Amino acid sequence: MTQQPRIDTSPHVSDEVRKTTCYMCACRCGINVHMKGGKVAYIEGNRDHPVNKGVLCAKGSAGIMQVNAPSRLRAPLKRVGPRGSGEFEEISWDEALQIACDWLEPIRKTDPSKLAFFTGRDQSQSFTGYWAQNFGTPNFAAHGGFCSVNMAAGGIYTMGGAFWEFGQPDWDHTKLFMLFGVAEDHDSNPIKMGIGKIKARGARVIGVNPIRSGYNAVADDWVGITPGTDGLFVLSLIHELMRAGKIDLDYLARYTNAPVLVNADPDSPEHGLFLRDTDGKPTVIDRDTGKLTAFDTPGVRPDLGATHEVDGITHRPVMHLMAERYLDPQYAPEAVAERCGVTPDKIRRIAAEIARVAFEEEITLDHEWTDFRGETHKTMTGRPVSFHAMRGISAHSNGFQTARALHVLQIILGTVEVPGGFRFKPPYPKPVSAHPTPHCKSAPNSPLDGPHLGFVRGPEDLALKEDGTPARIDKAFTWENPMSAHGLMHMVISNAHAGDPYKIDTLFMYMANMSWNSSMNTRGVMEMLTDTDENGDYVIPRIIYSDAYSSEMVAYADLILPDTTYLERHDCISLLDRPICEADAAADAIRWPVVEPDRDVRGFQTVLVQLANKLKLPGFTTEDGTPRYRDYADYIVNHERKPGIGPLAGFRGDGADVGRGAPNPAQLDRYIENGGFFVSHIPEGANYYKPWNMAYQDWAVGMGIFDTPQPYIFDLYAEPMRRFQLAAEGYGDRQPPDHLRDRIKSTMDPLPIWYPPLEDDSIDTEEFPIHALTQRPMAMYHSWGTQNAWLRQIHGENPLYLPTKLWEKHGFRDGDWARVTSAHGEITVPVAHMAALNENTVWTWNAIGKRKGAWALSEDAPEATRGFLLNHLIHELLPEKGDGLRWSNSDPITGQAAWFDLRVRIEKVQAPTESQPAFAPVKSPVGQGPDHLEWKVEK
Repeated sequence: MTQQPRIDTSPHVSDEVRKTTCYMCACRCGINVHMKGGKVAYIEGNRDHPVNKGVLCAKGSAGIMQVNAPSRLRAPLKRVGPRGSGEFEEISWDEALQIACDWLEPIRKTDPSKLAFFTGRDQSQSFTGYWAQNFGTPNFAAHGGFCSVNMAAGGIYTMGGAFWEFGQPDWDHTKLFMLFGVAEDHDSNPIKMGIGKIKARGARVIGVNPIRSGYNAVADDWVGITPGTDGLFVLSLIHELMRAGKIDLDYLARYTNAPVLVNADPDSPEHGLFLRDTDGKPTVIDRDTGKLTAFDTPGVRPDLGATHEVDGITHRPVMHLMAERYLDPQYAPEAVAERCGVTPDKIRRIAAEIARVAFEEEITLDHEWTDFRGETHKTMTGRPVSFHAMRGISAHSNGFQTARALHVLQIILGTVEVPGGFRFKPPYPKPVSAHPTPHCKSAPNSPLDGPHLGFVRGPEDLALKEDGTPARIDKAFTWENPMSAHGLMHMVISNAHAGDPYKIDTLFMYMANMSWNSSMNTRGVMEMLTDTDENGDYVIPRIIYSDAYSSEMVAYADLILPDTTYLERHDCISLLDRPICEADAAADAIRWPVVEPDRDVRGFQTVLVQLANKLKLPGFTTEDGTPRYRDYADYIVNHERKPGIGPLAGFRGDGADVGRGAPNPAQLDRYIENGGFFVSHIPEGANYYKPWNMAYQDWAVGMGIFDTPQPYIFDLYAEPMRRFQLAAEGYGDRQPPDHLRDRIKSTMDPLPIWYPPLEDDSIDTEEFPIHALTQRPMAMYHSWGTQNAWLRQIHGENPLYLPTKLWEKHGFRDGDWARVTSAHGEITVPVAHMAALNENTVWTWNAIGKRKGAWALSEDAPEATRGFLLNHLIHELLPEKGDGLRWSNSDPITGQAAWFDLRVRIEKVQAPTESQPAFAPVKSPVGQGPDHLEWKVEK
């Protein structure tokens, strides 16, 4: 008998498991890091974690390769060659910190606004913003301005929260799930788990996206919409629902400003503003008494139809304005179908399905609750239709109004914060009134007068200097982008280069690959970063950059502060920032050094603490200059944003306090013992109707989310937007420039509208008839994954996908290449056929293309020879229209970068040797990685 080989079917995998939080995307899943001989052996999901419950995607598992990547920076670097050459010398941390202080200290003493400090996709913006505030510069923001500020701001101005980190569908009860433009790398595990759960129950999924991949590929129905028309499609659904009477009138009367009275006199300086009582509260007519009263008066039953006259001026409820707006034939399916690329019958069918599920399959839970007017309800009624959306609808110049339209659709159905609908995650919902306004008053040697970012209520909150010019380098919170809640990171370099609105001295960036895939106008940005003036000095004098890897941006910095990888540092996923909460619980988490760095690197947040100590920044040092914090871990534990409220909500005081409590020296140890996270569940009966449920409001006060209850009603009609329109009409002390008046009046409508993407008005759409998009692959998160030895085997290159109509029209075959031209530039790239695609749209995966020499990849790597970026076709400014102005390629309300407005033409060309444009290789401080990356982990 042949002897069988002996196989160890249960090998010794690890001698220790260290639990922490993944950083391979913004999902923030819990992971078990298996250690063997002090090294990472493999990574699996943590089954006890509230986010992923043990599920882990390819990105998360591949974190082991991220921590061992050859592209990791190894030590602080000082530029010794020309900027852009990639020529550096290694220096000590003492020297690096001293150089940074020598550049920053004079700025702080004379004019802190000369520092522009902008961070990329880090998850510690409450901390980095606090650092910038104490430095005193008004110039701080993170990447939201070129990612998804339309989604966040649109949601907060409408209902106090939005999709993604603000909330989630009620996966346990929803019966119809509809998603719009969702990036497949964001929140991927919870969405996949949720879709699996609802499909197992027989619930239906409808996907609205020009591209049918990922979530849309498993949807029961796919709407291959024309890019940039999502808002028009949604408004047509609203039209059909209102026309059929399929809206929740009781919900609208109780929980929204639909019954609030609005000044209807076009000649009044308060036209379009709410009628308020002596306490400043919006008023309604009580349906029982017929009397005028504040919206929150105990026992009031707001009337959706009553008008009221004061001093000869008629005031009409918001509901009247909505009916006039959305019952207009311009929103009928026949009127929008051709533009949206969706047939009238399909629009009607989807509207009918939404109505049927919402009103014929309602859910009732036997949970008693008391609302903010003091009325006790015996049950909770839900309409089991839920929605989810992300960057696809957001990254257009009409994205803010589109996001608002989608929220209005949810609200008129009565599906927000009810069983089966969309539910907020703590610390949301938060009304606009609970958020700060932006601050911009900067003075020598002083902290800024308040937080940089916030939510304006009107022109009085704009970030303008006394002479009316922008106070911020990115022109956020100005008449050009009044409600830019996340800043405009994509405009920082071009504005700094132009000296408009002023010149800066130092550009300080973290994890922002602005010379490559994070910029519009990549070639132009590279030229701006290296441009010199007539004296031979760089136009942007100094650039400090921090990253963990040798990205394309490294070559353009003067000083490199090397970051750790995510398994080598402390991080705080905080309720003050971007927490990991679920709809039924408040939760936060940490990362901690499960392995020690084998290089001379430091976590960026710790470096900021060390810089703050050397600069003696208030907030980080005592009055005598003594440091308050040693490093970021010390800050996480001991910092208090206000008494008893710190970065982490769990294990405060003696370890038993939750939400509020004194700093606990053992807090991080308690988190580590608990798997790296903390959860506090919302009491049963308090977990729905959060904006109006007093049990939830009281719980939120106890958690430190609010100091006092903050109940509010949803803003179908956004009064702050009307205040800007009034200014554009000539009312008020603070007036916009004349050339912006018409744009403000037309775009800042307080009820959601749709207008064509601005690029369509700036170019000849017959010359550039095709829409061009990028999409995030599930296996990559932004640019980080394409240098990962495992993940790049999934996406080592990216073709341009063409729909059948264009594929056949141009006679393409497998292996062909195309020249793609926009009003700004051209690329030559490989193409592939995809049938499940809007017939007038081409697309590719985002950020796969790499510049030769970066990321420790070989110069003939497929990412550098066949990979490419659509960024080369996009500009931060719109093409000239002949009016003497160059308008920002952004949403005119929030300033969000309009990446997805891109229009192109294509033509078949002979295949080149590599994709074009091909830039000269950059010299990398880490060199090229080995051909084979392998090692054995053992004791």
